[in-house]
Amino acid sequence: MEKNKKVTDYDMQQLIGQVLRIGVLSSGIVAIIGGIWYLFQSGSGIPDYTVFNGEPAGYTSLPGIIKGLKAGSAKEIIQLGVVILIATPILRIVFSLFSFILEKDKLYVVISSIVLLIILFSMFAGLKV
Repeated sequence: MEKNKKVTDYDMQQLIGQVLRIGVLSSGIVAIIGGIWYLFQSGSGIPDYTVFNGEPAGYTSLPGIIKGLKAGSAKEIIQLGVVILIATPILRIVFSLFSFILEKDKLYVVISSIVLLIILFSMFAGLKV
Protein backbone atom coordinates (compact mmCIF):
# COMPACT_ATOMS: atom_id res chain seq x y z
CA MET A 1 0.00 0.00 0.00
CA GLU A 2 1.31 3.41 -0.95
CA LYS A 3 1.97 5.81 1.93
CA ASN A 4 1.83 9.08 -0.01
CA LYS A 5 -1.45 8.60 -1.82
CA LYS A 6 -2.44 11.92 -3.37
CA VAL A 7 -6.03 13.07 -3.43
CA THR A 8 -7.04 13.25 -7.07
CA ASP A 9 -9.33 15.74 -8.73
CA TYR A 10 -11.88 12.97 -9.20
CA ASP A 11 -11.83 12.20 -5.46
CA MET A 12 -12.41 15.86 -4.60
CA GLN A 13 -15.28 16.11 -7.09
CA GLN A 14 -16.84 13.01 -5.55
CA LEU A 15 -16.46 14.53 -2.07
CA ILE A 16 -18.00 17.83 -3.20
CA GLY A 17 -20.89 15.93 -4.76
CA GLN A 18 -21.39 14.00 -1.52
CA VAL A 19 -21.41 17.26 0.46
CA LEU A 20 -24.18 18.61 -1.78
CA ARG A 21 -26.22 15.40 -1.57
CA ILE A 22 -25.86 15.09 2.19
CA GLY A 23 -26.64 18.79 2.72
CA VAL A 24 -29.81 18.73 0.64
CA LEU A 25 -31.01 15.42 2.09
CA SER A 26 -30.32 16.42 5.69
CA SER A 27 -32.01 19.80 5.27
CA GLY A 28 -35.04 18.10 3.76
CA ILE A 29 -35.21 15.53 6.53
CA VAL A 30 -34.90 18.21 9.24
CA ALA A 31 -37.60 20.34 7.58
CA ILE A 32 -39.95 17.35 7.24
CA ILE A 33 -39.41 16.42 10.88
CA GLY A 34 -40.14 20.03 11.84
CA GLY A 35 -43.25 20.04 9.64
CA ILE A 36 -44.59 16.86 11.22
CA TRP A 37 -43.83 18.23 14.67
CA TYR A 38 -45.59 21.48 13.72
CA LEU A 39 -48.71 19.54 12.73
CA PHE A 40 -48.69 17.82 16.12
CA GLN A 41 -48.16 21.11 17.98
CA SER A 42 -50.62 23.36 16.19
CA GLY A 43 -52.01 21.63 13.14
CA SER A 44 -55.65 21.83 14.20
CA GLY A 45 -55.81 25.64 14.31
CA ILE A 46 -57.43 27.68 11.57
CA PRO A 47 -55.15 30.48 10.30
CA ASP A 48 -56.50 34.03 10.17
CA TYR A 49 -55.44 35.43 6.80
CA THR A 50 -57.27 38.73 7.25
CA VAL A 51 -54.46 40.17 9.40
CA PHE A 52 -50.78 40.03 8.45
CA ASN A 53 -48.50 39.12 11.33
CA GLY A 54 -44.79 39.22 10.55
CA GLU A 55 -42.43 36.69 12.00
CA PRO A 56 -40.73 37.65 15.25
CA ALA A 57 -36.93 38.01 15.38
CA GLY A 58 -36.59 34.53 16.87
CA TYR A 59 -37.34 32.97 13.50
CA THR A 60 -34.99 35.15 11.51
CA SER A 61 -31.76 34.98 13.52
CA LEU A 62 -29.48 32.05 14.22
CA PRO A 63 -29.42 32.65 18.02
CA GLY A 64 -33.23 32.80 17.96
CA ILE A 65 -33.40 29.54 16.04
CA ILE A 66 -31.02 27.83 18.48
CA LYS A 67 -33.03 29.15 21.43
CA GLY A 68 -36.23 27.81 19.85
CA LEU A 69 -34.59 24.44 19.19
CA LYS A 70 -33.78 24.13 22.88
CA ALA A 71 -37.45 24.80 23.63
CA GLY A 72 -38.54 22.18 21.07
CA SER A 73 -40.37 24.62 18.80
CA ALA A 74 -41.39 23.13 15.46
CA LYS A 75 -40.99 26.41 13.57
CA GLU A 76 -37.33 26.61 14.58
CA ILE A 77 -36.77 23.02 13.48
CA ILE A 78 -38.11 23.96 10.05
CA GLN A 79 -35.91 27.07 10.05
CA LEU A 80 -32.90 24.88 10.90
CA GLY A 81 -33.64 22.89 7.75
CA VAL A 82 -33.58 26.13 5.77
CA VAL A 83 -30.28 27.18 7.39
CA ILE A 84 -28.74 23.81 6.49
CA LEU A 85 -29.96 24.24 2.92
CA ILE A 86 -28.42 27.73 2.73
CA ALA A 87 -25.13 26.50 4.21
CA THR A 88 -24.80 23.63 1.72
CA PRO A 89 -23.61 25.60 -1.34
CA ILE A 90 -21.37 27.72 0.86
CA LEU A 91 -19.74 24.54 2.13
CA ARG A 92 -19.36 23.43 -1.48
CA ILE A 93 -17.44 26.61 -2.28
CA VAL A 94 -15.17 26.00 0.71
CA PHE A 95 -14.47 22.43 -0.43
CA SER A 96 -13.85 23.65 -3.99
CA LEU A 97 -11.44 26.26 -2.64
CA PHE A 98 -9.46 23.57 -0.80
CA SER A 99 -9.52 21.41 -3.92
CA PHE A 100 -8.04 24.23 -5.99
CA ILE A 101 -5.43 24.89 -3.31
CA LEU A 102 -4.38 21.21 -3.44
CA GLU A 103 -4.22 21.38 -7.23
CA LYS A 104 -2.19 24.62 -6.98
CA ASP A 105 -4.58 26.28 -9.43
CA LYS A 106 -4.04 29.92 -8.49
CA LEU A 107 -6.65 31.41 -10.81
CA TYR A 108 -9.47 29.29 -9.40
CA VAL A 109 -8.23 29.81 -5.83
CA VAL A 110 -8.62 33.56 -6.38
CA ILE A 111 -12.02 33.19 -8.07
CA SER A 112 -13.35 30.84 -5.37
CA SER A 113 -12.03 33.13 -2.64
CA ILE A 114 -13.75 36.13 -4.20
CA VAL A 115 -17.04 34.24 -4.53
CA LEU A 116 -16.82 33.04 -0.92
CA LEU A 117 -16.01 36.54 0.35
CA ILE A 118 -18.91 38.06 -1.59
CA ILE A 119 -21.34 35.50 -0.18
CA LEU A 120 -20.07 35.88 3.39
CA PHE A 121 -20.06 39.68 3.13
CA SER A 122 -23.61 39.75 1.80
CA MET A 123 -24.74 37.44 4.60
CA PHE A 124 -23.07 39.24 7.48
CA ALA A 125 -23.04 42.85 6.27
CA GLY A 126 -26.69 43.38 7.13
CA LEU A 127 -26.37 42.13 10.70
CA LYS A 128 -26.70 44.64 13.48
CA VAL A 129 -24.06 44.38 16.15
